[in-house]
Amino acid sequence: MKKFVMAAVGGTLAGVIATTQIAGPLLAQETEKNSNVYEQLDLFGDIFERIRAQYVEEVDTEELVEAAINGMLTSLDPHSSYLSPKDALKMRDQTRGEFGGLGIEVTQEEGFVKVVSPIDGTPASEAGIEAGDFITHVDGESLLGLTLDDAVELMRGPVGSEIAITVVREGETEPFDVSLVRDTIQLTAVRARTEGNAVVLRVTTFNEQTYPKLKEGLDEQVEAAGGIENVSGFVVDLRNNPGGLLNQAIAVSDAFLEEGEIVSTRGRDAADGDRTNATPGDLAEGKPIVVLINGGSASASEIVAGALQDHRRAIVVGTKSFGKGSVQTIMPLRGEGAMRLTTARYYTPSGRSIQALGVSPDIIVAQPPTKPADPEDEDTAARPLRSEADLRGSLNNDSLTDDQVDQIMEDRAKAEKAASLREEDYQLAYAIDILKGLSALGPKK
Repeated sequence: MKKFVMAAVGGTLAGVIATTQIAGPLLAQETEKNSNVYEQLDLFGDIFERIRAQYVEEVDTEELVEAAINGMLTSLDPHSSYLSPKDALKMRDQTRGEFGGLGIEVTQEEGFVKVVSPIDGTPASEAGIEAGDFITHVDGESLLGLTLDDAVELMRGPVGSEIAITVVREGETEPFDVSLVRDTIQLTAVRARTEGNAVVLRVTTFNEQTYPKLKEGLDEQVEAAGGIENVSGFVVDLRNNPGGLLNQAIAVSDAFLEEGEIVSTRGRDAADGDRTNATPGDLAEGKPIVVLINGGSASASEIVAGALQDHRRAIVVGTKSFGKGSVQTIMPLRGEGAMRLTTARYYTPSGRSIQALGVSPDIIVAQPPTKPADPEDEDTAARPLRSEADLRGSLNNDSLTDDQVDQIMEDRAKAEKAASLREEDYQLAYAIDILKGLSALGPKK
């Protein structure tokens, strides 16, 4: 018995010694690590004081600290940054749906300002600015070396004032200048209309208005069509939609899904991950859906496209999306400022990350360049077509009533209108043709 007690005590002592031997170096490493951090903070303080005391001109210490903080954040990734009190206020205005500027969503790529997408109905959109353009100068002043917020600030100004930006575009041999007039940007989050028998929901951004406006527009178009049975399907147009609020992307996805995962987010700590599932109820009542995307569809747009694609609830048509698969959290700071920090990556229901890869369409359809028909060219000039009905003395159709003939003519007019859309917006016309084909097959049994 004594031997057993002694063995147990010996084992305990060995355990204590082993634990001490392991924990000792770890504790020393952690202490050394903290010491290095404090030394570097002391170094920052030394540099700050020397700049304040010895720089050739007097400096604004508040601006100096803000620049240091912003430099620390922007070194992490293109989407993390410091928001001054003024910039934080502008951010809140933008999520509410109204702000001043040119109407472009931009990011920074290797020090250059890159257009994510122009916003519909804004000076940038009307001037022909495209997703993927690089802006190198504003009124002749180079943007190289500026932070993204500083570059954006140069593009802002009084409503009605003129601005010239220099653009570098793939496929163009030389940079070119574009003149724009600044305007108040009022974002209409969703525009709804009917083309043929298809309801088109143009979603331009994800702000606080997006889901309510989408539901309102959808309900109005279905009612105008005389009920859901008269609708062939829905086009959710997310082209050049730069994203926005995550909760609105979830709400829009949920609007067309009955069940299943919508999106999951994973941060550095696995315990901080989050998963969001759909709730019962489909605004489209099972009707087919086509989602339109392009290189200007980013972030929240990619969440919606990815969720509906993974659940096979929609056919995704267009070109590869932008590929922003990270989540930014706006954290309020003292003094009314805020910090935009990348805190997680998001994943579609199948577990794929879109970061840097984007959403690949089920059917790739590029928007062809518009080329007006030349009336002098016999191959492109419109020619009137003759049919049997145009022939003198042709027989009448005796198998249809007048009402049936009227219905045929009405359906034909709708089809011709949809076909003419190809000249204006080939991708949208393609999406509507898909819905028409799916509708002709009838509902699934």
